[in-house]
Amino acid sequence: MSRTVTYSPSYTLVPTYECFNRCTYCNFRVDVGQDAGLSLTQAQEILHSLQSQNVLEILVLSGEVPPHSPQRNAWFQRIYDLCELILAMGFFPHTNSGPLSYNEMAQLKQVNVSMGLMLEQITPKLLTTVHRHAPSKVPEVRLQQLEWAGQLKIPFTTGLLLGIGETQSDWWDTLNAITDIHSRWGHIQEVILQPHCVGSQQSLTESEFNLNQFPDLVAKAREILPESIAIQIPPNLISSLEILLLCLEAGATDLGGINPKDEVNPDYPHLPLSTLTKLLESAGWQLVPRLPVYPQYYDWLSLSSKVLPIR
Repeated sequence: MSRTVTYSPSYTLVPTYECFNRCTYCNFRVDVGQDAGLSLTQAQEILHSLQSQNVLEILVLSGEVPPHSPQRNAWFQRIYDLCELILAMGFFPHTNSGPLSYNEMAQLKQVNVSMGLMLEQITPKLLTTVHRHAPSKVPEVRLQQLEWAGQLKIPFTTGLLLGIGETQSDWWDTLNAITDIHSRWGHIQEVILQPHCVGSQQSLTESEFNLNQFPDLVAKAREILPESIAIQIPPNLISSLEILLLCLEAGATDLGGINPKDEVNPDYPHLPLSTLTKLLESAGWQLVPRLPVYPQYYDWLSLSSKVLPIR
């Protein structure tokens, strides 16, 4: 009998690639003035083309605008309108657009079935290295986001970025911080363990994460995190099928969104779904689609986002 591992059939829409952070490992951002942004008309055309392609989740992934920028309101409104459109066209929106104010999070809850923000690492030492020019990567800012998401009853995804200058001890500290916040609110539905893989657009020239460590890291994460939290690993960033399978054996339960393009790691495309399915089946694993909101959180959905029935 095969065991199951889940994934989300998804597509990513990017309201803007412009971002005021300059993380040295980023392959996503562009400078302000280089991206006109995604219009609702363009988004509607894309969504229409996806309606016959078994896509369930639309990840709204945006570059960040400074909190007090004159452009902030227009940026936020575009994201809100985009989520409304996604719902109206029969998809499930999941937004990850960087740190938000409490009121912004409360508003986006009305038009999202789940939301997310990578915690990455909570050690402050990265503020002097890879996050030197990334104001929104202050650990306290990101931890506050997890707290607010819990207070607002938003089903939430967070995660660790691995190999950006942190230590193993930093991994455990970050996982324990997630566990601590989840113990108060019960809202973390999945934690991503994401290896840093060097891309063609970044300035950081190497990754410090050894993939051979990955299965042991997954096993330790499974010990630290509550059993109710899914552990997600991105298959396109794991170059060895053997290590991928060992991670599943160690306790990883989900492969995240399978997209035509990984916007954050554009140099690392996903295998075709049929190929990945066959590879897993040959090792005794069944790949099963899921929604971007887990069943235990269905009754947390706001009235507005319930315009879309759970399928």
